[in-house]
Amino acid sequence: MPYARMRPSNIKAGMNQAAGPSYVPVAGKTYSLFGSDLSTEPYYDRVRRLADEILRIVPGEESLLGLIRNAGGRKRLLARVARREDGSVLSSILRLLGNALSPYTTNVRTHLEGLSIRSVTDRRLWTTEEQYHLHMLEIELVNRVHRDLFLQSDFRIALLPHCLRDFRRECRSVPGDLDSVCAGCSETCFLHRVSAILREAGVQPYIWRNAELATLFRRLEGRGAFGVLGIACIPELIWGMRACMKRKIPVVGIPLNANRCMRWMGRFEETSVNLERLSAIVGNWNPE
Repeated sequence: MPYARMRPSNIKAGMNQAAGPSYVPVAGKTYSLFGSDLSTEPYYDRVRRLADEILRIVPGEESLLGLIRNAGGRKRLLARVARREDGSVLSSILRLLGNALSPYTTNVRTHLEGLSIRSVTDRRLWTTEEQYHLHMLEIELVNRVHRDLFLQSDFRIALLPHCLRDFRRECRSVPGDLDSVCAGCSETCFLHRVSAILREAGVQPYIWRNAELATLFRRLEGRGAFGVLGIACIPELIWGMRACMKRKIPVVGIPLNANRCMRWMGRFEETSVNLERLSAIVGNWNPE
């Protein structure tokens, strides 16, 4: 994907503030995009190369997305196919993904073993390791398909998770027209830094607290063509991206570096997101 160079104003607003946070490796309940590295850049490079390799097996992003979605909900089938080497396309894909992405999903099986029957209604909590790997590939493919459409939309919004806030101080976000918006009260807060990058790129950021997607989309009807950027943990991001695509809304997304919110950990733990990759997807930075 071609990316524009990041302008100096973006760098100052988004990434190089002296008081800004460093990328401290964090572990999530099920995944961490740091793996054993000090940065999440190796993860993004690995997923990009995997997508290129798998597209040689199944040409065309849309065709590959269809295959992933058709198989992705069948957990038992995925587990069986991942264990055997029968030469099928799905087996080859799962083997490639498992070999490359398992360092980022080391906690999934322990998490699943510890779930209680009371959690059965929350399907995203029961995401298997094979599904995580397919989701990682799906996010990369959706971004490739939708990025240009997103950037060409009449207006663009971003939905940010509350868990990106600085938990060392009170969040002073204020009500916006669709949901809460960051007030920029903390220079070290990822919500502030993400919001600065997005506003510089012409994307209106909202902290997703109260709005439901269906209600949100109805409120946006009549304003012209719009695009959505989502930031969330991997299972939640996939759910939101698919909801947008079902409504023919151009959508792109960046996964959180680890899933550490109340839903997964039983309490809120600070997490982070790759700011450079966020800047790249909104057209402000070239990872090359």
